Amino acid sequence: MHRFVAAFDRLLALLAALAMVAAFVCVSLGVIARLAAWDLPGLDAYAGYAIAAALFLALPQTLRRQEHIRVTLLMDRLGPQARAVLEWWSLLAGFALAVYMAIYAVRLVWVSHGMHDVSPAADATPLWIPQIAMALGCIGFALSLADAILSRWSGATYFQRVGPEASHVE
Repeated sequence: MHRFVAAFDRLLALLAALAMVAAFVCVSLGVIARLAAWDLPGLDAYAGYAIAAALFLALPQTLRRQEHIRVTLLMDRLGPQARAVLEWWSLLAGFALAVYMAIYAVRLVWVSHGMHDVSPAADATPLWIPQIAMALGCIGFALSLADAILSRWSGATYFQRVGPEASHVE
């Protein structure tokens, strides 16, 4: 499972990077269009879709690299046993919330598709299309948390080291 989840995380990270490039292109085109007095309807909506896609698609990779905001003030003051209990609770609670988010996101895509819901902006894009990125990111996040729980259970390391100390680790 670990290899599959790691590969899926990398795929989602690549899609997040492409979404960021798409957002940059949309914003740049918007600036150029305004300067040239062109009318490109829906461009702002597409930039918003791309930014939202980048945010959700990057969730699994940011978990793996410990880039989520994590409050360690309390954890640093706890003993090893209390810290382990808090870490287990955090992983399990995070997994439960991630599964709930993933189910909700998939359901949202399904309902939007079934109701033929479209964006109220000038682009009139069927909303299920940009919502797919949110659902994929939430599914990936839940899978990554499940992988982190299984790794912790087996004693393996899940999180990648980041920062200056990471340069010494391959």
